[in-house]
Amino acid sequence: MDTLTGLLDGPKARGAFLLRSVLSAPWALRIEDRAPLSLITMLDGEAWILPDGADPVLVRPGDLALLRGPEAYTVADHPRSEPDILIGPGQICSRDGASVATSMALGVRTWGETRPDDDRPSVMLSGTYLAEHEIGRRLLGHLPTLLVRPAGADTTEDTLVRLLATEVTRAEPGQEVVLDRLLDLLVVGVLRSWLAAPDGSAPGWLRAQADEVVGPALRLLHDDPARPWTVAALATEVGVSRAGLARRFTALVGEPPMAYLANWRLAVAADLLRDPGLTVAAVARRVGYGDAFALSTAFKRVRGLTPQEHRRLAASAETAEAGGAAVGLPGGAEGEAAGDAPAGPSPAARSAAVPTTVVLAAG
Repeated sequence: MDTLTGLLDGPKARGAFLLRSVLSAPWALRIEDRAPLSLITMLDGEAWILPDGADPVLVRPGDLALLRGPEAYTVADHPRSEPDILIGPGQICSRDGASVATSMALGVRTWGETRPDDDRPSVMLSGTYLAEHEIGRRLLGHLPTLLVRPAGADTTEDTLVRLLATEVTRAEPGQEVVLDRLLDLLVVGVLRSWLAAPDGSAPGWLRAQADEVVGPALRLLHDDPARPWTVAALATEVGVSRAGLARRFTALVGEPPMAYLANWRLAVAADLLRDPGLTVAAVARRVGYGDAFALSTAFKRVRGLTPQEHRRLAASAETAEAGGAAVGLPGGAEGEAAGDAPAGPSPAARSAAVPTTVVLAAG
């Protein structure tokens, strides 16, 4: 399993929040939902995205803007427009402390506020992952706060934007699944563009997946973390010397193979612990630890809490946010499930930080 698959595997199972917003200028939305990942694109009109502590970025029709949480940001028709709408955790929308979910509802997954004399309001599509997948935490920790892929960079993604614009207002059986898959495809497209960008803004360990030696080694570790790997065994599998693999892996990824494996095993374990049907001992065996005690010791040392504490906190957060999501923005007929707010990256992840804002070249 590669890292992009790890990122998207969890959120697609939980469901994403899709919304079409129709707004007359001046407008400004303050987003403080603490969502781990959101995608914004304009169908009509332009918008400015203003991440806290970073320069504003103009988003034109067809541009894809990927925003990493939990940092807050503002989306507005102009950088000087003052926000009067607040979107909080669970996608709860309010003005001056009062909910506007009903008063601003305009139909299926559509909301906004327009003037009668405005025949060309701004139309924005947004998709929000409400739950973070643990295995994707390593990638999320390296994403810039704002990543923008200009329109026209990929005709397939431009087609997907048009398809999403059509599907978002439909209320057909299974529509949530259709929307989730379209959002997944768009996000993967933006991430691929970022990884392939010649400016090298993506961290080395992500770009290393394309390396002819380190890429296969990473996939082996991802696919079978329970195997009793050694550097020698890994080198044999990829057909290089032990020293050569260790040197190349460390140079590209930023840490030795066995250190990377240790972090990966704990990431997989943290995800598996969300399943109440799995005991800690069963999780330990699936990620390469001899017993529950060995996993608990490593988990506590690296993450600061025991597996059981992690499991209780994750369950509590999901229950609390799921209860609030149903009374928020008009995302559709069904209530949306929400997950826990993202935690910070590991020390290894923080060592290779990328710029706050990245705007990719158009072609």
